[in-house]
Amino acid sequence: MPLFGNKFSPKKTPARKSVASLNSDESLDDLVTDNGAVSLKLGDQQCTFKDGQWISGLKWGGGSSQKTAQKMMHKIHQLEEENNLLRVKFEIIMNMLTQTTAENHIQQREIDKLSKQDQKR
Repeated sequence: MPLFGNKFSPKKTPARKSVASLNSDESLDDLVTDNGAVSLKLGDQQCTFKDGQWISGLKWGGGSSQKTAQKMMHKIHQLEEENNLLRVKFEIIMNMLTQTTAENHIQQREIDKLSKQDQKR
């Protein structure tokens, strides 16, 4: 019989309390709105999960969060425009590469054909 207990039989963990038994200000019903969207409030920011996206509930009345949000929206718009331009450039380059490769294959076939004709003579 071991002096300090068996090392291979760990203590059982206590059972967890269910969400319904917790005493909190909000229940799960408070998180879901009437139309089935989930709303979440962290500090002074409120977001709603609707149609697979989180929608910010920022008030555009003023404050530093409005300025930050406007700067972020402007930056997002700039990055989307840059991304669109890069996609167009990429498509153009891929088309040019495809055309050059096709021309190269045609020229190589003609060279092979001419070299076979020269070998026959």
